[in-house]
Amino acid sequence: MSLKKIAKLTGTSVSTVSRVLHQPGHTCNEPGLAEKIWQVAGELNYLPNSSARELRLGSKGTSQPFVADVFLTRFGSMDADPFFQEVFQHMKEELMHKNCLLGELLYPDNFMMPITEDSIPSMVPYKSSENIRKETPAISPALVSRKNNTGLIILGKCPEALIPALRKRYACMVGIDRNPTDYLYDEVFCDGGTAAVKAVEYLISLGHRHIAYIGDCNFESRYIGYYQALLAHKIPLNYQDIYPSRQTLQEGYDIMRSILHTGNSLPSAIFCANDATAIGVLKALKQHKKRGYMPSVISIDNIAASEKTSPMLTTINIPKKEMAHLALNLLLDRKENGHSEIIRLELPCRLVERESCT
Repeated sequence: MSLKKIAKLTGTSVSTVSRVLHQPGHTCNEPGLAEKIWQVAGELNYLPNSSARELRLGSKGTSQPFVADVFLTRFGSMDADPFFQEVFQHMKEELMHKNCLLGELLYPDNFMMPITEDSIPSMVPYKSSENIRKETPAISPALVSRKNNTGLIILGKCPEALIPALRKRYACMVGIDRNPTDYLYDEVFCDGGTAAVKAVEYLISLGHRHIAYIGDCNFESRYIGYYQALLAHKIPLNYQDIYPSRQTLQEGYDIMRSILHTGNSLPSAIFCANDATAIGVLKALKQHKKRGYMPSVISIDNIAASEKTSPMLTTINIPKKEMAHLALNLLLDRKENGHSEIIRLELPCRLVERESCT
């Protein structure tokens, strides 16, 4: 399959398609274009290197290439989650090295809840929202056929109610996240609770005792780690210092503006659940200065943008490249029946000291 056809179907140039498919770290100025190119390439079974193309064409005794679908559980676009966007970039590189194909990119909108014959709601995965509109509500997960030679990579926290349906569709699955499941499928994770404790204890070591939290509070390990660190140092938990959010840059910005205009006592430090939120916080602090007030700000992820903030963001590094590498290895090993028990691999996190904490 030529690059010209992919370029035509995605409405871009051949050179752009080539850079996206052959340089996994390449990013496009147009939001969502790289995802669209990879999506079309997967649908056309395009493989960017000669050995993989030989697999696709098939010679005597050669099997078809393994395909990995990717499910981003939290947002409707990879652009909305910089952490998993970077994980996804590393995953594409790993797929190329292993002569595997990237399949479908799935988002929460790609799932529906029809009513089965016994009136029990069940979630069923489909390729696209267009397919969902065409299907009748009577379809149950049992009627969704399993994909041959295709596995699923889950990025983020997967709703537990969806997992049985996914098992019916995929022979093998693996997850990448900061929150481990209760051994529901193979997974590679870097514990968000451990990272949160490390971040908050670093702030405490700098002398801070009034520390706010901005992030998800719904069964979120980073929130649990935040208050565990406070309690361990006998610092009372003040619910006025907790700001629930969906952990986006915009919400970080809006919440920080609200904090600056509140009549409450201002925190001396702010722990954000992810870098995207912290970048929004730093942006608000820079644009809406309050005389004599500059709190320490720390977060988790160490995305590329964290080095470009002013001041540069202190954060906890999550080893994204290693997580992608190990997750694909687990998926392929499961495909080859190399293991039967659920495997959970935990990777360590580390503090990256920069300028945003004093």
